[in-house]
Amino acid sequence: MKIKVKFFAALHDATGRRELNLQAQEGLTAGELYRDLCARFPRLADYGGGLMHSVNAEYVSPDHPLRDGDEVAFIPPVSGGTHAH
Repeated sequence: MKIKVKFFAALHDATGRRELNLQAQEGLTAGELYRDLCARFPRLADYGGGLMHSVNAEYVSPDHPLRDGDEVAFIPPVSGGTHAH
């Protein structure tokens, strides 16, 4: 199956890519895809802690099964700024 992966913020820096088109095996989950990508781009593993998974612009759990044509995004945790006083 074909999947498009989008990388935002620090994940873009870690991979050097904004998006990637992949051939993936049927039955792959969003979490498994992330683990596979960590093997290809080792710096991604640094961001697994609070990572959000999105499939077709909807947040999903890591065990969400992927389908042909899905657009997957991994969104790293965002830290807030400080308020000026």
